[in-house]
Amino acid sequence: MSKIKPFKVHWKKSRVRAVLDQVRNYPWPPMPEVPDGWAYGCDGAYLKEFCDYWTEDYDWRAAVDDLNRFPQFTARVEDFDLHFLHVVGEAGGKRPLIITHGWPGSHYEFWQAIEKLVWPSKFGGDAADAFDVVVPSLPGFGFSSKPKRPIGQRSTARLFNTLMTEVLGYQTYLAQGGDWGAMVTSWLGRDHGAHARAIHLNMMGFRPPGGPQGEAEVAWAQRQAGAQEIMGAYFRLQVSKPQSIAWMGAGNPVGQAAWILERFHDWSDLSVKSMDEAYPKDRLLTNIMIYVMTESFTTGAWYYRGLVEEGGLAFAPGERLETPTAFANFPGEPLYAAPPRSFAERAHNIVRWTDMPRGGHFAAMEEPDLFVDEVRAWAREAG
Repeated sequence: MSKIKPFKVHWKKSRVRAVLDQVRNYPWPPMPEVPDGWAYGCDGAYLKEFCDYWTEDYDWRAAVDDLNRFPQFTARVEDFDLHFLHVVGEAGGKRPLIITHGWPGSHYEFWQAIEKLVWPSKFGGDAADAFDVVVPSLPGFGFSSKPKRPIGQRSTARLFNTLMTEVLGYQTYLAQGGDWGAMVTSWLGRDHGAHARAIHLNMMGFRPPGGPQGEAEVAWAQRQAGAQEIMGAYFRLQVSKPQSIAWMGAGNPVGQAAWILERFHDWSDLSVKSMDEAYPKDRLLTNIMIYVMTESFTTGAWYYRGLVEEGGLAFAPGERLETPTAFANFPGEPLYAAPPRSFAERAHNIVRWTDMPRGGHFAAMEEPDLFVDEVRAWAREAG
């Protein structure tokens, strides 16, 4: 069994100062004078305000302390040093749940949900709902080591199953994920269902053989194609030529921030909240600083190419994910809107489908209380 090593986040003062100097000295390009700056990419006015906050008000030392709030470790699994949180509370080692992030998020996405999942009675909940929570950083992201070439979600699932079973000693566990985490979680259910006994998704990744069928499914597919045409340029670049964005982003913290912030704006439910109300700048900055300080912007982009190199999203005829699958449909998900249930059921063994009242792509970060309540309810049904 791989040796588990305690881990602490440490950012050198000189390195942080160098990043902040780069932000202060950024050569601002021309910005279009239009009513909606977000229509052209990251809004310039918002980005300038964000960078002013970054250099003048962001308390990076407090951010490091916050990142060290939960027990975290590294363990060697195959060719990777995997970074992960392992928080054991009221479950006492008996109810493991692995939660997996995506791009451009990080393990930090779940910060507002972890304590409620681990110590529910401290927040007015039932101790019987507690989990042992494991939150890994994807390979090539954050504090996990970097691959030498793109790695995909199926390989990641294999690594994470080894982490759960051989490193941490859990023979069965529950798994949850959104964005790429939904794909990793789906592969945990598909390839490792003897251990991942039930899964929960807040994005639907797998595609059934035969494509959309019937009026509702075809209409959904057409809407998705339209959304991809407007907002999917990042995907087409990163899934085909990820090194192109790497060359532009390396050594450019403002460029990295703009690329990431655009996703948070475009993929979130801002129908009743402003960007600042949905995501306080400190939280967005900590997520961005994880990319900047670990130099994982490049390998994070590679992760998209890993998808196609490992076979893509569609099942072959006759294939289906049989592990019991729950899905939470957060309605403010503009780019990856949920398919009709009939479409999902041809790829997954759907046992629970919840239409959430609000929230978008980054569910745990945007609506942590709704996320926690839904995960608890699913786990009670999963047994």
